[in-house]
Amino acid sequence: MNDPFEMLGVERRFDLDLKVLEKTHRELSRALHPDKFAQAGASERRAVLEKAASVNEAWRMVRDPITRAEALFRLSSVEVGEDKEPKATPAFLMEVMDEREALSEARAAKDLTKVRAVGATMAKRARETEAKLAAGFASSSSSDGDAIRKLVPLLGELRFYKRFLDEVSAIEEEND
Repeated sequence: MNDPFEMLGVERRFDLDLKVLEKTHRELSRALHPDKFAQAGASERRAVLEKAASVNEAWRMVRDPITRAEALFRLSSVEVGEDKEPKATPAFLMEVMDEREALSEARAAKDLTKVRAVGATMAKRARETEAKLAAGFASSSSSDGDAIRKLVPLLGELRFYKRFLDEVSAIEEEND
């Protein structure tokens, strides 16, 4: 796997300033624009095009908290993926089920205010989980596999929150 952080010239960390990183991405994209290499040989144009595609893929990976965490885990030799991660705790699953039930009731009642309120609660929990991941990655060296592995359940929680928030967005869209 390529290192998306290296490709973008940033430190391997979870808590990145995405506004600064977006600017870096734009600058790299401009520097690698095909028009700048129109007079170059075919192999150089192909190499630049491949590098531009790699820069775009790196940006796609690091701007999303889930794929950013996955990249950090993989770069620390910790396998992740929904089939490789521990199951969520029963307490966490009950919390999510309760929120899902509240969302379902709000959807059925076409109560967009309640849908947004439930979504805001879950977005807050997602941000808290991202903060825990950031702190965990910051306090662990990439060679400390045991410390990094202990963060994997947080990635699972983040996946639940993302799916939930995607559902909130879908409900908002269908009611607009």
